[in-house]
Amino acid sequence: MTTDAQDTAGSARALSVRLFTAGLGAAELMTAYLGLRLGLYEELAKGPATAEELARRAGVDARYAREWLEQQAAAGILTTDEGEPDAARRVFTLPAGHAEALTDPDSPYSIAPLVVLPVGGLSAVLPRLADAFRTGQGVPYSAYGSQLRGGQEGLNKSVFRHQLAGWIAATLPEVHASLSADGGRIADVACGTGWSSIALAQAYPRARVHGLDLDEASVADARQHARRAGLDGRVDFAVRDAADPALAGRFDLVCVFDALHDMARPVRVLAACRALLADGGSVLLMEPNVGERFRAPAPETERYQYAVSVLHCLPVGRTDADSAATGTVMRPGTVRAYARAAGFREVRILPVRHTFHRLYHLR
Repeated sequence: MTTDAQDTAGSARALSVRLFTAGLGAAELMTAYLGLRLGLYEELAKGPATAEELARRAGVDARYAREWLEQQAAAGILTTDEGEPDAARRVFTLPAGHAEALTDPDSPYSIAPLVVLPVGGLSAVLPRLADAFRTGQGVPYSAYGSQLRGGQEGLNKSVFRHQLAGWIAATLPEVHASLSADGGRIADVACGTGWSSIALAQAYPRARVHGLDLDEASVADARQHARRAGLDGRVDFAVRDAADPALAGRFDLVCVFDALHDMARPVRVLAACRALLADGGSVLLMEPNVGERFRAPAPETERYQYAVSVLHCLPVGRTDADSAATGTVMRPGTVRAYARAAGFREVRILPVRHTFHRLYHLR
């Protein structure tokens, strides 16, 4: 065999192994999705169980429960007594660390949203996405359904609750001071299910927060979350365009979190955000933390961003005619270009460290 043939065979073998590993991961992700959807992890977090006990506690079929338990133990997610020969008597345990990652939404290690998002939110649109590839059209956000919304909100909820206010206080002291005083006003554009608005209202109890989004289902979820958080009257949500002239010139801070790259006309959106600002106000963007330029192969986090872009962000962004078709991997140079085209003179990357997110301050 020639050297070229050996190299070809080696690269073929390596890719086959890599995609087998990816396929294994995808299959195990689906079984984890079942565990989340059926409440199996929640029951195991309360205490170990045999297949019969888990079936009774979770309200599922015992034979399916046994196969799922054995698969989860084989995958290393659960532990069990391998020496027990009687499958019916075998007891399965969810280790405490695994229980935290799978069942505690406030944990910094919460992984459940990342399980739900691709399996429940993205896989269902694949036939429609294949058609979009052929036609060049987009796939509307509503087509992805409630599980996509739930996965998205879960991915960012911990960031909003535990890090956002600290980032503002540490890197934008003037903004922090103005929002801490009486009368501060915040607009949260593309607020989604409202967790960013709620976090800002909790961090700045003297400020009023106004969440805007064009997706009615997301706004309905946001209102429900705000009621449960006891924030009625200080944070409100509306199905409304940021370009509504009635809102112009009213806000000290306008936020767009993890959303600009999804939008068909990002320059127009930023111009609308600029019009919302009161004197001395500024815009805060949270966008993917990707490299300044294209690299191949890319780091794992950027590989993830690209995959999400192919499956969700680019198709959603192309639902309108004349879309900018930005995609998830919106690099700093693109953000600067959009901001300057929208009339901002200053675009600053804030010195915060996060695996997936980067903050931009626009003035």
